[in-house]
Amino acid sequence: MRAVFPEGGNHVSAMSDRSMTAARRAEKGPQEGGAEVAAAKRQDPIRVLIADDHALFRRGLEMVLEEEDDIDLVGQASDGTEAVTVAGESLPDVVLMDIRMPKVSGIEACRATKEVAPSAKIVMLTISDEEEDLFEAIRAGASGYLLKDIPLDEVAEAVRSVHGGQSLINPSMAGKLLTEFATLAKRDTEEEQVQHVAPPKLTDREMEVLKLVARGMNNRDIAKELFISENTVKNHVRNILEKLQIHSRMEAVMIAVRQKLIEFS
Repeated sequence: MRAVFPEGGNHVSAMSDRSMTAARRAEKGPQEGGAEVAAAKRQDPIRVLIADDHALFRRGLEMVLEEEDDIDLVGQASDGTEAVTVAGESLPDVVLMDIRMPKVSGIEACRATKEVAPSAKIVMLTISDEEEDLFEAIRAGASGYLLKDIPLDEVAEAVRSVHGGQSLINPSMAGKLLTEFATLAKRDTEEEQVQHVAPPKLTDREMEVLKLVARGMNNRDIAKELFISENTVKNHVRNILEKLQIHSRMEAVMIAVRQKLIEFS
């Protein structure tokens, strides 16, 4: 804990630490004190778990992330089963997960991790550029899909972005995902649509937000586009995910296209 010294010289007050704390709280009042607590909570490090069966790659990520003051590495796993166990114990904010792992694949581990640590954001960090792996990862609840050729010094920023509510896709894979969206939009026949359960009712504003999410816009840009606050955008995104009963923004777009809630021209 960082020591706090009084201003205006080297004289130290004779008050005890407890008395000084109480006096400061009295001066600030309950509202300011509450804001201070909230600010402290916002400054908590981002808790990260690394799951990869290659020890050297884990070590590389570890060395990079340990240099970041706002990131705390809370665990590592060398296979899918261990990843789920460690996630349940450490409750990370972000999981960096490989797809090809022993015992249980990264896709299966992603699904299981969302059960034991529902608030964790999972980023697939893999060498696989297979379309099916990308689509299955999104369906499993992943919030990001990055190839391992990403510069290591960009991993920390990726962690921050996903923790902040963004979805990340490697640029080389983004086109494939949009192609899948278009395919989904055309795939359902009239007979299949009759069999579908009626899609959940989204408000007009939620539809606007969802369309902008589908265009790849982040919360800040959506707020500027719609002339609303960023917190309001976050609330709308949360409501959309709850109504669609899914975990990630990318999965929300896929379901919205499948159910004809939005269309790509």
